[in-house]
Amino acid sequence: MKDIMSGNEAIARGAFESGVKFGAAYPGTPSTEILENFATYEGVYAEWSPNEKVALEVAIGAALAGERSIAVMKHVGVNVAADPLFTVSYTGTNGALIIVTADDPSMHSSQNEQDNRNYARFAKVPMLEPSDSQEAKEFVGLAVEISESFATPVFLRTTTRLSHSKSIVDIGDSAPDEDRTRIEFNAKRFVMTPINARIRRVEVEKRMDLLKDYAETCAVNRIEMNDPEVGIVAAGMTYSYAKEAFPNYSYLKLGLVHPLPERMIRDFASRVKKLYVVEELDPVIEMQVRAMGIEVSGKDVFPLMNEFDPGIVQAGITGAPATGLNAPAIELPQRPPNLCPGCPHRGLFYVLNKLKVFVTGDIGCYTLSYMEPLAGIHSCICMGASIGMAHGMSKALKQKGQGKVVGVIGDSTFVHSGITGLLNMAYNKSDAVIVICDNRTTAMTGMQEHPGTGRTLQGESTTQLDFEKLAVALGIGSVRVVNPNNMKEVRMVMKEELSRSGPSLVISRAPCVLLKTKKAEAKPALMVDQNKCTGCRACLGLGCPAISWRKCPADAGAAEKKREGVASIDPVLCAGCTLCAQLCGVKAIREKEN
Repeated sequence: MKDIMSGNEAIARGAFESGVKFGAAYPGTPSTEILENFATYEGVYAEWSPNEKVALEVAIGAALAGERSIAVMKHVGVNVAADPLFTVSYTGTNGALIIVTADDPSMHSSQNEQDNRNYARFAKVPMLEPSDSQEAKEFVGLAVEISESFATPVFLRTTTRLSHSKSIVDIGDSAPDEDRTRIEFNAKRFVMTPINARIRRVEVEKRMDLLKDYAETCAVNRIEMNDPEVGIVAAGMTYSYAKEAFPNYSYLKLGLVHPLPERMIRDFASRVKKLYVVEELDPVIEMQVRAMGIEVSGKDVFPLMNEFDPGIVQAGITGAPATGLNAPAIELPQRPPNLCPGCPHRGLFYVLNKLKVFVTGDIGCYTLSYMEPLAGIHSCICMGASIGMAHGMSKALKQKGQGKVVGVIGDSTFVHSGITGLLNMAYNKSDAVIVICDNRTTAMTGMQEHPGTGRTLQGESTTQLDFEKLAVALGIGSVRVVNPNNMKEVRMVMKEELSRSGPSLVISRAPCVLLKTKKAEAKPALMVDQNKCTGCRACLGLGCPAISWRKCPADAGAAEKKREGVASIDPVLCAGCTLCAQLCGVKAIREKEN
């Protein structure tokens, strides 16, 4: 049986067919769909963990108990999970442990462009990199085999293009349902005190030596000899790009990208006249090939940044512009990302902008509020950083009398890595205001559940985190809840908290407009009374996609000529949040007549 699958769907299928029974992740583009699909298979356990560190730790626990497990995260998530990663490389596990890192060349939905092949070398963990959806499925099974054969965690690296593009996949049966769980009491292996860790450190190097030998004969590393004039070393999607650009060149196709097969690379290099390494982002393979004393071209002709395509590969090797391999250029109007019509974040950030305070931002839909006209966020570093940054700024600025700083963070992001920051504020007597943008879901990555929603990934009801009680327990003296769709209330509460000494928390609570529960409560669309509109443009300051500006025609009447134009609301887009009506001083905005 065959099906058309994205790389993410294929990885989930591969895990199911390979007998992986335990999956954990924190949602993050481009990795999210892996666990969402895995969770739908019968007989598996899957969870959204509060963050990637926890996801890896629970997967380690399951693998320690003998179960085949998978931890899934985007590339920056590995930074969060790095602490357990480096040590589980020493201990190994009893059952297979696969760690999926979904990298994002060109930063389609990420704050940086790190190359996580470096993590494989740094943590001394083998890494596989598929080049299409079929390999994505097959490589999960290979990862299970390597993990259990060498008692090691195994990285499976994807990129955005592989994660979301689709190709044909052969569908197989699930692995026989067998109980692999067992407990092994072995403190010298699993308790990493210095005396035990020193012993395990030696075992890691022994394992890497065995893996280097394995890389030489591993079926996913192969030489494809064609025209010996040019040889290309490539892995993952860059192999597919290069094959499309130059189908007749010779290739060393790498599926296991760490450790590299040195003897195979030397053999291949000796059989071609000119050698290239085609790889996105860092010259990870190129540097190792150069270290072998082999002459090779790589980043001297290919870009160091952004994802490739066949045209980029062709241009790098020929030195001439690509011909017929790139999509035709199409002139499209600029369309920057924007908060959805009816988004509960819009009113909050409109108010924050008017209050003229510095707002430390975080990772979420609300990050888009940094753009004009809202311009309500002034920094964004990583998940959870807004709270620590607001605290640090408040401590620094207090000596200069420059007033308070506001930190904003989403509900899911707060659970991910904001709780300890809030505790730090209380403990160290901060003087900042933190706002939790609580829209009752993990909206940016597609409405996933989290501990604040009261539902699990697999749809079960569970305990619901109470942000108010948690803040009080952490020692925050003032905790307020506001409706962000009531700007008067938001403005009043924020002014009160900004004038208060000590740390405080404001919870801006309204459900995401895209939630099913919210859709059931849809409000009537609004309209602009063209006769009352004065053309003041106040409503345009919300940056709502439903509101547009229409210039008055040249043949307009005397009354219209006094205005440059009027506002207009698209009833198809309008969610009826009423923010624009709240701003309209002449009451020209009202519910649309049926």
